[in-house]
Amino acid sequence: MANANESKLGYGTLLVARLFEPRDRSLMDDIEFLKAHPVTLYPKLWKEIKSGRRRVVNRKITTAYCTFIALMHQTETALIGDFKYHHSGTGGAGGEFITDTGLVSPVEDARNVGTQVAATVTYTSVATTTYTGGYAPCAISEHGLFNDPGAGGPPVTGPTLMDRSTFADINVIAGNQIEWTYVITFVAGG
Repeated sequence: MANANESKLGYGTLLVARLFEPRDRSLMDDIEFLKAHPVTLYPKLWKEIKSGRRRVVNRKITTAYCTFIALMHQTETALIGDFKYHHSGTGGAGGEFITDTGLVSPVEDARNVGTQVAATVTYTSVATTTYTGGYAPCAISEHGLFNDPGAGGPPVTGPTLMDRSTFADINVIAGNQIEWTYVITFVAGG
C-alpha cells in the first residue's frame, strides 16, 4: 500500500486520426502542392472522409519513453521538447506493447514535424501526413511519436518512440492527408 505522502505519476493519452482528400480531385496528382498546403493551414482545400476517422484512448506508453523521461530529469531537460515527430505505418494488426521501439511497417520517407502546445499537465502535438504514390494506396493502422526526424528511409528509423498507437485501417490513396493530434496528460497522484 502506498504512503499518502508518496507521489505517483499517471497519464492519459489520446490520438485522433482524421482522413482528408482534396476538394478539387484534379489536385490528387500534384503531391508537392498538397504537401505545401496541409489541411491544418488550408482547411478550405480539403474535405474530411468521415469513414477514415479514428480515436485511440489510453493505450500504452513505452518503457523506452519512461526510461528517457527519468534520465532527462537527471541529466538534461532541453531534449524533452523533441517529441514532435509523427510517423505512420501499416503494421497495426499485431497490437501495441510497452516494449515497442518503432513502427512495425512505417510508410513515407520522412516523419512529419508536429506543432506543439503545452498547458499545465497536458502536452499536444499536431502534424499532417500527405500520402504519396510511392506508398498509397495502403491501409494505415499504426502511428508513432518520436523524438527525432529519423535516419535514412525508407523505412525511417531512429531514436526514442514515445508512444505507438494501433487502430482499424484507414485506407489512403495518393494525395490523401491524415491530420494527427496526439495528447498526453500527466496526472500527479494518479
